[in-house]
Parts: sequence; structure tokens; C-alpha cells
Amino acid sequence: MATQKILLLKPIPKLGKEGECVRVRAGYARNFLTVYGWAIPVDRANENRIKSLLRKREEREAKEKDAAVALAQRIGELRIAVAVHTGEKGKLFGSVTAKEILAALADQGIAIEKDALGLAHPIKELGQHCIDVKLHSDVIAKLAVEVVSENPVVGLK
Repeated sequence: MATQKILLLKPIPKLGKEGECVRVRAGYARNFLTVYGWAIPVDRANENRIKSLLRKREEREAKEKDAAVALAQRIGELRIAVAVHTGEKGKLFGSVTAKEILAALADQGIAIEKDALGLAHPIKELGQHCIDVKLHSDVIAKLAVEVVSENPVVGLK
């Protein structure tokens, strides 16, 4: 099959990042990627455009990393408390999911994607929990989440 080398103008999942030169099948490049303006063919005519795109990408990634570091510092200083219903002996009814944690962060003025939270399973116990928040490929923040009971625990032994 014939392949063609193209430059990606925007990130495309499972293919590459913006500014990357990748080799794809000629029909995919001609009928899909270039039609939507997501890629351009790599040739001598586009050489200067490729250099400027790579330079812009580096600048943008540096700004994104700086913003992620600042946000990581802010998240590291936060202590999120999530109140839940509990039974007589402190057993949770249900669990604390990423949705509740994201809502608590939104109350603090921090908006992040659900995928950024490193919550593999919902939290099903009272107490302090540490959750990783991936803000950038190089920046991971630690978020302290405390799960507390809405009703006082009586007779806990």
C-alpha cells in the first residue's frame, strides 16, 4: 500500500501530536486528514511552515507546563472534605466518586477533567485519602480528600 508523510496541524488520537510528522496511507491523508485541515503533506514547499509550527508548539507546551505547575501547587495546598451518609458504625452508604470530588474542586474554583483524576475505584471508607491529579504529562499533583460523616457516629468500637 502507498503511504504518505504528513505533518499534523492538530493532535489526533492514536496518530500523533500537533507538529509531528507521521506516515499514513495515502488515501487516509488525501481523503480525510487534509480535507478537514488537520494535516498537510510534508514537502519542500511546507518546510518553513513545519518549522514555525514546531516552534509554536514548543512555546505553547512550555506555557501549559508552567500553568500546570502553578495549578499543582494550588491543588497540593487544598484539603477537600466530602460529607457522606453513614450507618451506625460508620459504614458508608454508597461511595465517593470522581463526580463528587470534581464538584468539590469546582467549589474551590478549580476546573479539571475527569480523566485527570487518578481515582481507579470509588472511595468506600471514611478518612483521609490521597489522589493523584495528572495535570500535564510531566506534572502530577497530590490532592488530599477527607471523607467525613454527615451524621455523628454513635457507638463506634
